[in-house]
Amino acid sequence: MKKTKRLVFLCIAVAIVMVFIGPVWATDAGKINLNKATVEELIQLKGIGQKYAERIVEFREKNGPFKKTEDLMNVPGIGPKIWESNKDRIVVE
Repeated sequence: MKKTKRLVFLCIAVAIVMVFIGPVWATDAGKINLNKATVEELIQLKGIGQKYAERIVEFREKNGPFKKTEDLMNVPGIGPKIWESNKDRIVVE
């Protein structure tokens, strides 16, 4: 009987934790924020190497935060093809 009570308590505890933490994990999981990402994080994007990542950070520092993901195409050398291949992985929040 004690084992059953412990198991029920454990299941309830896990359920409560999942209710509160689940939405945090679900929002923008795996997304890269163009306004906060480091060079190392930006390199994870398709078509973005060291030089492009450095340009993105430099552009952000010089011009302020990106207002929308499409603004990535304002960075020299980054065009519609790179934006299109990454649009589902980037945010600007």
